This record gives sequence, C-alpha cells and structure tokens, in this order.
Amino acid sequence: MGIKPSYIKSIGNELLARHPERFSREFAQNQQAVAEGTIIDSKGVRNRIAGYITRKINTGKRS
Repeated sequence: MGIKPSYIKSIGNELLARHPERFSREFAQNQQAVAEGTIIDSKGVRNRIAGYITRKINTGKRS
C-alpha cells in the first residue's frame, strides 16, 4: 500500500503556506526543511514531499 498523492500535496501545501521562507528551488535544501519542520518517520515520504515542494516552486517561477 502506497502513500496517496493527496496526502503529499496537502502536507506540501500546508508547509509552503506556513513557512514559505524556508523553501527554495533546490531539492537538497527542501529535504532539510521538511525534515526539520515535520515529524514524519519515513524517509521516502519526506523526499516525496520535498520533491513536490521543489517542483511546485520551480514551475511557479517560470514565465
């Protein structure tokens, strides 16, 4: 059984809304911010959330 994408998106959007200054366009920095800002035990879930946040920031900057 996997993690639903809606779970990843809801946590990612909530973290971005609460702490937008902590996240950047770099995945590695977002990994650290997610690890510090949540109590999620699973490394894979943290990485998926960090990846979602990175993708959301990078696609939002394009124009």
